[in-house]
Amino acid sequence: MPPTTTKPSLLLVDDDRQLLESMALWLKEQGYRVDLAAGESEAKALIERKTYDVALVDVRLEDGDGFELLAACRKRWPDMPVILFTGYGSVDMAVEALRAGAFDFLTKPLVDDELLLALQRCLNQKQVIEENRQLKAQLDMRYGLENIVGRDHRMLRIFDVIEAVADSKATVLITGESGTGKSLIARAIHRRSGRRDKPFVEVACGALPETLLESELFGHTAGAFTGATGEKIGKFQLAHGGTIFLDEIGTASPALQVKLLRVLQDYQFEQVGGTQTFTVDVRVILATNEDLQKAVNEGRFRRDLYYRINVINIEIPPLRDRASDIPLLAEHFLKRICEEMGRPVKTLTPEAAAVLQTYHWPGNARELQNVLERAVLLGRGSAIEPQDLPAELLTQTTGSVGAADAAPLKQALQLPERQIILQVLEMNEWNRQAAAKALGINRTTLYKKMKRLGIDAPRGETKGISSPTSC
Repeated sequence: MPPTTTKPSLLLVDDDRQLLESMALWLKEQGYRVDLAAGESEAKALIERKTYDVALVDVRLEDGDGFELLAACRKRWPDMPVILFTGYGSVDMAVEALRAGAFDFLTKPLVDDELLLALQRCLNQKQVIEENRQLKAQLDMRYGLENIVGRDHRMLRIFDVIEAVADSKATVLITGESGTGKSLIARAIHRRSGRRDKPFVEVACGALPETLLESELFGHTAGAFTGATGEKIGKFQLAHGGTIFLDEIGTASPALQVKLLRVLQDYQFEQVGGTQTFTVDVRVILATNEDLQKAVNEGRFRRDLYYRINVINIEIPPLRDRASDIPLLAEHFLKRICEEMGRPVKTLTPEAAAVLQTYHWPGNARELQNVLERAVLLGRGSAIEPQDLPAELLTQTTGSVGAADAAPLKQALQLPERQIILQVLEMNEWNRQAAAKALGINRTTLYKKMKRLGIDAPRGETKGISSPTSC
């Protein structure tokens, strides 16, 4: 019996009614659910209504042939494996069947063990396809555009650019400080493109010495240099049909820059030590935290290569410049961290959120994620409090110089809270309703906070301001 918890479904097609019924009885004894069809038209009617784990089809039918039914099956259910069988088989017919998309080709009389083995192989393939589909769905969840958190207007523009360029072959240059999520943007572009089912190959150019980076990208032949005992396939070849992401491209040597320019222009290269020219079909995405224009002016980066890679530029703003996104990112990170650790999802207190929003985040989103991971591990409550955060965050936020001089934490935290509310009100031209929405609170709460923190609208700035009873 097949090793599954539910019986696999099988469509059996043969115009020999006696053989059809006897084979169906035997297959049911082996643990299969079997539907019968005595011809092509009957089988087509069945596959229009439902799909099967396997279709077992005779080549010669009174009202058609198995090849036509095979084509219909592949059109209606591309993932459904089809096994053709016949009593008049030949090598040429077997080859034709496999080229037409049949999973296997068997000859009558069917041998029990041979048939069971073929059916089991079909089921195994179907399981692998389903597992791959689930893995791809998980990748979409982890690396898709929906996983990039941000409501800041600059991030919204980035989302629009990703949507616009994802399905093209245009070279993309992603710039931004370390930790801003350049790799995440590159993966999102790949996942939203027509290349999503092909490889995504990432190369950290700055992590490899100059002597090894060229070999890593383009491969090498046996004997190309000391220690090259065999041929190595490079990352560009491995990414064929998909996307290659070259991070820290600003560290590339002048010699490598020349070779990269040729690849970007002609998609051709030679391995290190080789003479054979390889042609690849790849989408190239690059990233850097350097000012490449400055590097060009200083002669450290080729001007022609800079113009070639800077076709589409996506500049990711640092986290300190989009403070309104920090609570969203924190909530996103907390959910994922707690799920990965198998712990109840923790929340962030308003006081802790205020600390996070006023810290300068030199390590950007990566540093925020590390801070929250530490807080989840060390914090004892169901919510992240300011005391669960590293001391340097509190020191910078409050500006305190020592424990003896520090104000009480609640009082100290009022300063960044006041600054944040003032900033949001000014950004929204003192429209209280818009500001409250941007802060993620209601107008009544904003009114109370403004009163507690001594925030008054400038004279003449009364947009959206009303008593809390009208909120």
